[in-house]
Amino acid sequence: MPYRVFGDIHSGNCYKVRLLLVLLGIDHHWEPVDILAGETGSDEFLAMNPNGMIPVLMLDDGAVLTESNAILNFLATGTPWLPDEPLARARVLQWQFFEQYSHEPYIATARFINRYLGLPDDRREEYLAKQRGGHRALRVMEQVLDGQSFFVGEQPTIADISLYAYTHVADEGGFDLAAYPAVRRWLSRVGQWPHHATMARMAATMP
Repeated sequence: MPYRVFGDIHSGNCYKVRLLLVLLGIDHHWEPVDILAGETGSDEFLAMNPNGMIPVLMLDDGAVLTESNAILNFLATGTPWLPDEPLARARVLQWQFFEQYSHEPYIATARFINRYLGLPDDRREEYLAKQRGGHRALRVMEQVLDGQSFFVGEQPTIADISLYAYTHVADEGGFDLAAYPAVRRWLSRVGQWPHHATMARMAATMP
């Protein structure tokens, strides 16, 4: 039985899992979850993840794993996407922590307010407040990528997948990447990976 992934392909956290599965050629079945309809609060979903969040990965033996970056680490173990050398592996984790703490709370939240909710008046102030933190994260990325091809040197890792997910759709959260040429070059390099697909392309080909 193939892996089952419960998620919303328009969510960056879910997309990053799907992208790695595709890059690794791992057979899986996508189970769509409508977060706006409250499906993550159903008894069935909460039995899998009491935290009520997507994505959820169900293994072939029924075991469940949650949190997108934990799922990436599990899937990438033993592959070139996750280095064995301790310092390089720690640097992958460093950037994944950065993504969840300094990047996603700003860029992904602004995108959610705009793309999912339609930028309602009662969330506009919050949306605008997220811009500063998002640009701070982008400046950090720009500085690092100005001197190397990927976040952990010259070889791509799941750190790049983690940060690519919401960065390549950052415009949907109001972030103009024109001021970040190194970030844009990195996005282009990621886009050249074999079997790569953007979030929009992947969503368009979902059954």
